[in-house]
Amino acid sequence: MRLLSSAFVALLAFARLSFAASSSGDSVLVLLDTSLDRENYSIFFGGLEKRGYSLTFRAPKDASPAITDYDVPNFDHVIFFSPEAKSYAQDITPQSLVGLLSEKTNLLIALSPKQTPLTSLATEFSLILPPPETPLISHHPVRSERPTTIPVAVSSSSPLLTPGIPPVWFSGAPHALGNNPMLVPILRAPAESFAADSTDDTGADGIVDATEKGGEGLWAGSQMGLVTGFQTNVNSRVVFAGGIDLFSDEYARKELPSGTPSGNSQFARDIATWVFQETLTLRIDSVEHHRVNQTEAPEMYTTNDEIVYTAHISSYDSRTSTWKPYSGIGDLQLEFTMLDPHIRTSLPPVPGSPGAYQVQFRAPDRHGVFKFILNWKRKGYSYLSSSTTVPVVPPRHDGYPRFLSAAWPYYTGAISTSAGFFLFAALWLAGDVKGERKKGSKAE
Repeated sequence: MRLLSSAFVALLAFARLSFAASSSGDSVLVLLDTSLDRENYSIFFGGLEKRGYSLTFRAPKDASPAITDYDVPNFDHVIFFSPEAKSYAQDITPQSLVGLLSEKTNLLIALSPKQTPLTSLATEFSLILPPPETPLISHHPVRSERPTTIPVAVSSSSPLLTPGIPPVWFSGAPHALGNNPMLVPILRAPAESFAADSTDDTGADGIVDATEKGGEGLWAGSQMGLVTGFQTNVNSRVVFAGGIDLFSDEYARKELPSGTPSGNSQFARDIATWVFQETLTLRIDSVEHHRVNQTEAPEMYTTNDEIVYTAHISSYDSRTSTWKPYSGIGDLQLEFTMLDPHIRTSLPPVPGSPGAYQVQFRAPDRHGVFKFILNWKRKGYSYLSSSTTVPVVPPRHDGYPRFLSAAWPYYTGAISTSAGFFLFAALWLAGDVKGERKKGSKAE
């Protein structure tokens, strides 16, 4: 009976994973601050539940349910809607959250202008936050709302956002982006906005002067980020949002100054689908390599062999919860390297073969231990990485051609020298010797 129940639990877990909207699972832990009402975010949470996610709510200081047990994550995704919490339970520290990302758990974190433990976590991901209590301020466009409640235009160039999203309402703190290439900018501050500790125009002349001089420490303009993602080397994802009101029902229903509906609802949905790995999720199913006119991979290659390399790539489809062949990468490259790349060539998709990328090249005229390196990293997409080690050896003693056309002068010299030697020997042995003495004769 116990064996039957264990099998049923395992089958149920497998079924949940098979039909999950996310490629990494559907269990979500929501850390909701006690000062916030869950019903104020019903549109966002309801959208997650409709897509098949199982939400578990917990206060920041509660000890259960635990995020991890024996360093094994209990949830596939964690949402931090506690922007002003000063302390958390013992299982929530910046170090433990970094460990969660190492275990492929995704994080959605809402920040605030106040100093909290989550702000120190943001610095670990190359995000530079302004001094505490300095929210984003903008007096444009003209509107009846406070200067800290700003309509922000959504860029149409981001691959993880639905094209044509209307501007979104934002209220919170901006951040500056470091030089880390793993950062994924999602929403930038308006060009006319700035961060300040006062909502009036006191000190506006100083901001203008700093802008003209390009002074350091200036928190103004579109170089500031409002919502930024980060993707680790193991393809786990984390998103930092500068304000929690971005996900609220109030902002989702609030009209823009132009009278049109805001894009907060769709924008929040797009953020969740990306950070929970529903979209832009790729993987390498398999790689193959062999000689031309062969199908099996050899134990070793010989210099100057013609090699065929094939990679099969698929993309996750959240609508069917399946992986499907993907041929949409146009800049994939393959490196054949030994310390340094000896060959770097494009790896184009194969026409008529979905998900297959193939290239043919000649092995370098150098023996050693080589690697097929596939390393594709683009902002927003899952990283693709593959490494296959193969030896390249010189030809065997019977693998060289018997005669080399370039060596015919040496062949001619050797043959002529041998022929001259035999001719000289024949003449020497067969010739007569004059003045040879007769046997038995004596000199008088």
